[in-house]
Amino acid sequence: MEEAEAIKVLLVDDHEMVRIGLAAVLGTEDGIEVVGEAGSGEEGIRLAQEYNPDVVLMDLVMDGMDGIETTRQLLKLYPDCKVIVLTSYLDDEKMYPVIEAGAFSYLLKTSRASEVADAIRAAARGQSVLESQVASKMMNRFRTNAKGGDAPAYKELTEREMEVLKLLAQGKSNQDIADQLIIGIKTVKFHVTNILAKLGVEDRTQAAIYAYKNGLAE
Repeated sequence: MEEAEAIKVLLVDDHEMVRIGLAAVLGTEDGIEVVGEAGSGEEGIRLAQEYNPDVVLMDLVMDGMDGIETTRQLLKLYPDCKVIVLTSYLDDEKMYPVIEAGAFSYLLKTSRASEVADAIRAAARGQSVLESQVASKMMNRFRTNAKGGDAPAYKELTEREMEVLKLLAQGKSNQDIADQLIIGIKTVKFHVTNILAKLGVEDRTQAAIYAYKNGLAE
């Protein structure tokens, strides 16, 4: 039986010691191969074109092109690449824009090495990982927005999120939703994350129940 190909990882961080440490740690992990290290966003784009990585570990604050713009440009070139933000920052002005730019997962540099490795493997399987503090901030943000009046929570959903919710309530998988709406599966997952946060529910099942209770599933 042939062994599965290793997950190709590119490191983008302007601190050399961080790159050295990550490369050393990830180099001991089965099924993960660090194919390149970039000290800037510009170099990250160039190395991505050279190595075509499966996953990019992306710092946010860098001289020159920051992690937000690097993520945006990288995903225009390679939409199937998974960008995992690895940063020390939880600022709203950094966190939300990079997620909107297409970041797949968001971790803090205080994460354990095993957690970073697990997030890389999860990304390769198409599963996002959000630092608990990030998920909490997103939930609080959407809930705060929803408290502006007596309107039900679903009024906060965008038109596209409503479409995703209806299909989700019909038992459609993420791939089915992506195919029907002609959008990427990563985009579907991002919409689902937003839907759960805005509705204040914990999983797809609760979202589906909410949709039926509010007449949104037809």
